[in-house]
Parts: sequence; structure tokens; C-alpha cells
Amino acid sequence: MARFLIVEARFYDHLNDKLIAGAKAALKAAGHQGEVITVPGALEIPAAISLADSTGDYDGYVAIGVVIRGETYHFEIVAGESARGIMALTMDGIPIGNGILTVENEEQALVRAEPDQKDKGGEAAKAAIALYELKEKFG
Repeated sequence: MARFLIVEARFYDHLNDKLIAGAKAALKAAGHQGEVITVPGALEIPAAISLADSTGDYDGYVAIGVVIRGETYHFEIVAGESARGIMALTMDGIPIGNGILTVENEEQALVRAEPDQKDKGGEAAKAAIALYELKEKFG
């Protein structure tokens, strides 16, 4: 049994709850444990994962958040930089599933967050598990 940390940028409570439910269900189905921490925004998720990984307490991570396009360029910065930060950590060998939704509107987010629809939280947890298993194999 591995320990996974779900790191969520809690901005849209109702959407995050669905993403976390999907992630927890996927981890439980695979026989793993999941714990949740909250950070201020999607840009802080990579830093939180890096800090948590330095403790050695977790085997993998699931990034959860929702970024909805607004009227400013901020969407592109948050979406791109959070993904870049997560990718940099995975390239360093940290198993992370990216469940940060980057969407045009809340309707798209709801479809992707619902565990009985697109289940992006569950998919992110499954990706984290797959990378953890690869790390175990090659590590």
C-alpha cells in the first residue's frame, strides 16, 4: 500500500469536491491511501508537492484544481505555469497525476469533474499510481 498526497487548489468548492472524490475512489480501489492538503491556488501546487516530497512521507501525488478562462491573460499564466511546474517535478522522478482542469467555462468543468462522467480526478490518481509503479520497477 502506497501513500499518496492529493494537493488541491481550492477555489471552486463544488468542483474540487467531485475531483477529490474521484481521486480518493481510484486510490482506494487500487489499495492505496490518500490524504488531502489545500493550497491557495494552482500555481502553488508544484511548490507544495516539492516540499511534501522532501519529507519522504509520500509515494506519489495527485494535483487537483480548476482554472476557468476569464477575461484576462491570467488564465494562460496559471494554466501553463502550473503544468510546467508539475512536469518539471515528474521529470525529476516524482510520481504526479495532473488533475488540474483548465477549461473555458463551468459547464466544461462539471463534466470533467463528475466521477460518473469524465472523472478527471480519478484519472489523475490512476496516472499517479502508474508512475509510482514505474518508479518502483525502475527505481
